[in-house]
This record gives sequence, structure tokens and C-alpha cells, in this order.
Amino acid sequence: MMNTAYIALGSNQGNRARYLHNAVEQIHQHEKITLDKESSIYETDPVGYTEQDKFLNMVIKVNTQLAPVDLLKVLQEFEHFFGRKREVRWGPRTLDLDILLYNQENIETEELIIPHPRMWERAFVFVPLMEIVESKDLPIEIDRKELLAQQDREGVHVWKPKSGEDVSGLTES
Repeated sequence: MMNTAYIALGSNQGNRARYLHNAVEQIHQHEKITLDKESSIYETDPVGYTEQDKFLNMVIKVNTQLAPVDLLKVLQEFEHFFGRKREVRWGPRTLDLDILLYNQENIETEELIIPHPRMWERAFVFVPLMEIVESKDLPIEIDRKELLAQQDREGVHVWKPKSGEDVSGLTES
């Protein structure tokens, strides 16, 4: 059975754009995952632990044959492969991958909560998600324009739009 999932990607260490690009490529190359859509890339201020560099964030839509817990395990393997270390909660990371939505399911286990519990309150997730999500994939009926208008977008700026044009002039080192 084919399932639809939305995955948030973030990075604030090293070549952030390269980590996002490589993660999207690795996800797409997985035999049971097909990439469907990508959001623009946003540069965002850190949330929670703020004494760290800015993040690059994006959201992708995938189709997968994997069950939610199996998808989570694959994503955690990718994080580990790209050098993710879990030392400080909400701390710096080479790569962060979170399942936001999986079909229209509500899942709550010790290791996984879907929909992602904080996605509606975090502009760095919410803004790129709203850019690509299809209404049929949302677990609730929402007015996207109204929600986007209400969302505090401070600290969230388009870094590279989907078209591929770099509107910010920022470069990676």
C-alpha cells in the first residue's frame, strides 16, 4: 500500500544547503520512498536553544510503502549517516528529519507522534508545509491563507525558492 508523508528537514551546522540536498537525494533513492514535492528552503532563527547558528529548513512530500515507525527508523539512519548528534535538546545539528504527517493518521506511541505535536506553532515547519501540502492530506480542515496570516513568521525568510533562484544572496561556506 502506498502512503503519503510530509517530512520536515533542517540543518544548522556545516554546509547546511548541502546537508538538505543530500538528505533529499538519499530519501529519494530509497527503494520504498518516492519524492513527490519539495518546498522552498527557508533560513530560520533557532527556537528553544537560541545560542546557535540559523537553520535552513524545508518540507518534502513523499509516497512510501513504509509503515510510520519504519519510515522513522529510515530517517533516523539518514540523520546518523550525516553526523547528527543528540547532545543538546533543540541544539545544533547537521540534519534533523521529522515526520509531520502520515496519510491522515493520528499516531501516538512512545517513539512517534503524528501529526507532529508542535508543527502548528513553529513557523519554520508550518510555512514550508503550507507551501506544498494538499488539503486532502491534512488531518483537519483548515483555511491555509487564514492560518498563514495568523502565524508569527518572524525569523523565517525564504532563502531559496522552489524555482531555484537564490533570492537572499546568502552563500554557504
